[in-house]
Amino acid sequence: MDRLKRARAAAGLKSLASRFLRQTQGNVAMMFAMALPVLLMITLGAIDIHQASKVKAQLQDALDAAALAAARSTFTDDVNINKVGLAALKANMPSYFGEASSDTANFVLLNNRVTGEATVNVKVLVANVVLPPYGKLLDDFLPVSSRSEVLRASRNVEVAMALDITGSMDNCSRNCPPTSKLEDLQAAAKELVDIVVQDQQTPFYSKVALIPYAAGVNVGSSAISARGPLDTTTHNISGATWLTGSVKTISSISGGSPLTVNASSHGFSNGDRVVLWNVARITGLNGVPYEVVRVSSSQFRLRSLDRWGNASSYVSSSSSMSNTAYVAKCARSDCGLVLTASGHGLAADDYVRLTNMGGLAQLNDGGYRVASVSGSQVVLDTTRSLGLAGASKGGVTYSSGGKLMNGRDGSEWRVFPTADGYVNVHASSTCVSERVGVERYTDARPSTAYVGRSYLSSSNSCPSAELSALSTSASSLKSKIDQMSAGGSTAGQIGIAWAWYALSPDFASLFSGEGQPGAYAPSDTLKVAILMTDGEFNTPFRDGVIALDAGTGSGGLDSHIDLNSSNGDPFAQSVALCQAMQAKGVVVYTVGFDLGSATGREGVVDTALDVMRECATNEQTHFFQADDGTDLKEAFRAIGRDITRLRIAR
Repeated sequence: MDRLKRARAAAGLKSLASRFLRQTQGNVAMMFAMALPVLLMITLGAIDIHQASKVKAQLQDALDAAALAAARSTFTDDVNINKVGLAALKANMPSYFGEASSDTANFVLLNNRVTGEATVNVKVLVANVVLPPYGKLLDDFLPVSSRSEVLRASRNVEVAMALDITGSMDNCSRNCPPTSKLEDLQAAAKELVDIVVQDQQTPFYSKVALIPYAAGVNVGSSAISARGPLDTTTHNISGATWLTGSVKTISSISGGSPLTVNASSHGFSNGDRVVLWNVARITGLNGVPYEVVRVSSSQFRLRSLDRWGNASSYVSSSSSMSNTAYVAKCARSDCGLVLTASGHGLAADDYVRLTNMGGLAQLNDGGYRVASVSGSQVVLDTTRSLGLAGASKGGVTYSSGGKLMNGRDGSEWRVFPTADGYVNVHASSTCVSERVGVERYTDARPSTAYVGRSYLSSSNSCPSAELSALSTSASSLKSKIDQMSAGGSTAGQIGIAWAWYALSPDFASLFSGEGQPGAYAPSDTLKVAILMTDGEFNTPFRDGVIALDAGTGSGGLDSHIDLNSSNGDPFAQSVALCQAMQAKGVVVYTVGFDLGSATGREGVVDTALDVMRECATNEQTHFFQADDGTDLKEAFRAIGRDITRLRIAR
């Protein structure tokens, strides 16, 4: 009987189990309820674990710096080594290692190696607040540990940062972001200085140089030694003939085909040769000889002269002018300006600048082409001189004085034919351009081959921030970074060259004291160039002036010479310089800031992004692409850590 009951009970349980297994209603809810505590523990616990991972990275950086500080000290006993290490560690992690905390750290010296070990307790912020109804995944604190070893037989560090401070770095005109690109760069560069430049500078030093660049690099008081002295020679003018009669005032010019010049009581006759100046908008009229076609006593028209001096077609223009301009009859049929200046040393097709012209003040500070020379007599062509586009009324008769200066490359003032057919004058500056010739991609001392001079326009001028030679003063470096302002075009190849020169012992004569780089000796001194840009390299030079083949954004054609660059495009120049400095043992890091992902032709380096990739010592580990300010700061932070770790053995 009992056996029968047991058999029936077993059959019933089997049937119940079978029905339970076949039943699907409510399974998802039941399974979710069972899994929820586990999912919460994993998800919320991961937040705390991520926080602990961040602290571990901070601890490793701080411990590396502390171990390095202890290694740089002159102490040989563990007690003082530990004091130095702990002080540096607490300074870098002020939230930890308090008197009441259970955080621990220890530094010892053994076999000329400082070993630092530290453990901090990271408070659990999320999991144990939310999870107690279900259970407890973590303790209230998570211990995080790191270890660092530094060989006392370390080496010196020299870092040169080429920083792009061009106009595109000031991206705050409308709808400004919280910080401009320049401000992001300044914050990133200052953080790198703090990481690299150590307070303790013995027995090994750590220095940083700053090379802010835009349309050039401003080398300040080193300019003469770098690009050579400038020729300030002038020649006295003893006579001048250009105009006759009297200067007439033009009230307006009416555009049309032909245009009409309005000048009350002008007194000109048909066939007179005249020259105009101070003409706005239609600036191509200034300084050009024309033949008069009289309309009335207050109006006349102009006919162009061909290369033989014969009158040809009427002058037309779709533009009009309503400002005050001036016109006078020429003393010669070709309207040439004839000067007498003994010992001038000029030749045809030279370009000159005139100053201090008594009686002919409208010629002062203008640039002109030499048409011909004969003994002490010089004939100047005033055609399309931009100096005459804004000249004073002046007079028609030379009275006294006057100086003439050759406007060639190497002079204090550069006079050159522009890319749009004018003649312009630029002042010299303490900025420099590319080195040319056989030493263009070497670091041969400047006394062997000067770097290029730089003559820039007022609208694309030499940056005010000067190159700062290698320095051990973090506060001074950061102050100079704060003073940088954005403006100008991008001569990245010049910034790259000077990052190298600032590290080159062959350029040591340009700098003094601690600014002088050490010898190329990788076992003794680590030399690092950091190259940063946010835009395309668009500013190559020719004979000290921005070249004809310069890219978009490098200023107007009236500030470009009418010849292509001496060294070719700036992208190829940049890569050649990077390869040359790496061959000397310089480690190169590159940072492309907000460059996007566009590249040029396949297999050709023709964009800034290409240059940054090609210039890096290793594209995978030494090239950083920063899309925004946060990325930029992290890139500089990572580079700073890597530089420090090049001297650290774990």
